[in-house]
Amino acid sequence: MSFAELWAELLPVGRDEHTGGYWRFSWTEPDAACRGWFARTAASLGLRTDCDGNGNLWAWWGTPGPGSASAIVTGSHLDSVPDGGAFDGPLGIVSAFASIAQLRNEGFLPARPIGVAAFTEEEGGRFGVACLGSRLLAGLVDPDTARDLSDQDGITLASAMRAAGRDPALIGPDEKLLAGIGAYVELHIEQGSALDGMGAAIGVGDGIWPHGRWRLDFTGRADHAGTTRLPDRRDPMLPFAATALAARQAATDHGALATFGKVIAEPGAANAISSSVHAWLDARAPEASVLDLVVAAVSEVAAEAAAMHGVGFELRQESFTPLVSFDQVLRDRIAGVLAAAGQQAPVLPTGAGHDAGVLAARIPTAMLFVRNPTGVSHSPAEHAEPADCEAGVAALTTVLADLAGR
Repeated sequence: MSFAELWAELLPVGRDEHTGGYWRFSWTEPDAACRGWFARTAASLGLRTDCDGNGNLWAWWGTPGPGSASAIVTGSHLDSVPDGGAFDGPLGIVSAFASIAQLRNEGFLPARPIGVAAFTEEEGGRFGVACLGSRLLAGLVDPDTARDLSDQDGITLASAMRAAGRDPALIGPDEKLLAGIGAYVELHIEQGSALDGMGAAIGVGDGIWPHGRWRLDFTGRADHAGTTRLPDRRDPMLPFAATALAARQAATDHGALATFGKVIAEPGAANAISSSVHAWLDARAPEASVLDLVVAAVSEVAAEAAAMHGVGFELRQESFTPLVSFDQVLRDRIAGVLAAAGQQAPVLPTGAGHDAGVLAARIPTAMLFVRNPTGVSHSPAEHAEPADCEAGVAALTTVLADLAGR
């Protein structure tokens, strides 16, 4: 069972035939199809499968003992951002299965259990909280708060899970499961082009910038676009526009990143002044103190612009991940074993969030990156060369053999 074969099986699921992008939102039909693929692939490799109370999928070669901290887990996620790329997430899971298939073919017998994880709602594309499955597993999100999260159609996470045959009452931390994991290694396409500049197909993660997501609500008054005088308007779009520009300026001033990628105007008529505008700020910085400065600057401009236009304003944090430094001992061991195998793998940081970054608060984690020649991600143009994907499988196979070997 090769990487190419596994990749070809998963590739059509949730793909938009016009854009080539992917719509794999949690607890939808494409998600169910991805879950079916995961179960079939695991079964073909003789792995035992399970789904925890948060909807995260697991496939096991061997059985982790309760509290033994012995299992070596790899994986990523199967969901996507709206019209996202093919590689972000699925590359790590396909590579995990391909690595296990290779180890089996070589007659490898693991001394420690090996697991493959597929975390749910990593992108937050449907319910707004990134890495929701791993955050719930690690006890970093309140279960009641998670159950009440809703998508743009007003469907709650609890309702979506019930419709998919899962019990939302089971949402929450799973200490027994975490206690059985000794290390988590996530393979992911690089979201940037640093490796290409280094001439390397594979990299080892050093850490993840602090990052978070904030929701901004501007509340004005709906009115007619053709009859309402400009001085009489309470248009929430105007303070939002000022805020979007302020975010770019604040990020520039502080060497950070700030993005408004999702905006909802209500009621959404082309010939009407909006009653409200809801926008989501994604902000990232090298240090938490810098991130605080960026968000404070954006909030200050938003509040002032809202007051100027007679518009209400509220800001609330929906998710936050502090600076993540991957386990140094694990990172150095992985870099060393790859070097010994003749696989060049420079160490580099990333501004992108991952489940490995969330789980780093609870268990030793590490990341492998696969070269992205253009650096484009979260887009149908996201790409990795087949040879680099195979290099990723080879690197992950080497790492799993070392960590789970005798």
